[in-house]
Amino acid sequence: MKLPCRLFVLFFVTILSLKSFSQKIVESYQPITNDSLRIGMGNDFLPYIQSGFTLMLPEEKSLKGVLIFLEDSGFDQKNKNGKQLYKHASEKGFAVLSVSTEIPFDFYFSDQSSFSTTVQIQKAFSKYDLPNENIFFLGTGLVGHRALKYIESIDKESDSFRLNIKGIVISNLTMDWTRKWYQHKRDIRINHIDLWEARFINYMLETHLKGTPKTAPENYHIFSSYSYFDEKNRNIENYKEYAVRAYIDPAIKYRLKKYLRTLYENNSTDMVGFLAELQLIGNNDTELVVLQSDEDISQKKNTQSTWNSIDKEELMQWILKKS
Repeated sequence: MKLPCRLFVLFFVTILSLKSFSQKIVESYQPITNDSLRIGMGNDFLPYIQSGFTLMLPEEKSLKGVLIFLEDSGFDQKNKNGKQLYKHASEKGFAVLSVSTEIPFDFYFSDQSSFSTTVQIQKAFSKYDLPNENIFFLGTGLVGHRALKYIESIDKESDSFRLNIKGIVISNLTMDWTRKWYQHKRDIRINHIDLWEARFINYMLETHLKGTPKTAPENYHIFSSYSYFDEKNRNIENYKEYAVRAYIDPAIKYRLKKYLRTLYENNSTDMVGFLAELQLIGNNDTELVVLQSDEDISQKKNTQSTWNSIDKEELMQWILKKS
């Protein structure tokens, strides 16, 4: 009789555990606009995607805060970065909100992107009574870039709705778009890898920033959250008051072998420089986490693999500590 009794107790405890951390997932997206965005010369276009949001709410728990990802709703698994935090955030009483504009691979070149994001965030906070406290923006790659550009835009918008941001978590993203442009020019020159991304990004930069770093350097400085080439580093002050944690995976051997890239063609360069500039203006609430994954150069490494490698439970402990 002892074994069935133990099995019953184990089953009962498991059910209680699942109930304690059950989640409610809601989606709110607009119909797709029947239009497309030019992304290159000739007939290179991408269709618009759905603007809106996905929200994870921990049930039967009072909310302590909200984690926000500015994720693309198309051309990828929807909200896949935010989903990796659902369980850990739910256990700690945090909601997870993923927001998308209608622009595919949105770089936030236009203020319209930030405005659209604010509309969706405000809608989610109002409809689901989310607490405007302990707000953290998180993101890897382009998602992290959007978070930084959105934070820079906040002062331009109305005071009627302003997020109480506590911190920023960024992972393996480009901050210095001057450096990135030169990286892609080198990729195109040596012609060693598939060049779709290099041509796409440089076309978008040159189109929206009205030139190259050689002909329009100021535009690149303004667009960069941090730039080694910008003596003013005018955007750094936007992050002075926030806790900032940055994850990098330099993967130097991997990038040398696969892409023939140097230390200069590495997002880690931007992120370390960004933290150094923050400390220079008095923000000592910063932290750099270096992920060491360079031994197996056969394993694919990119912005997504860096995010996948992060210890999510430990990250949530850091967020709780900063809340």
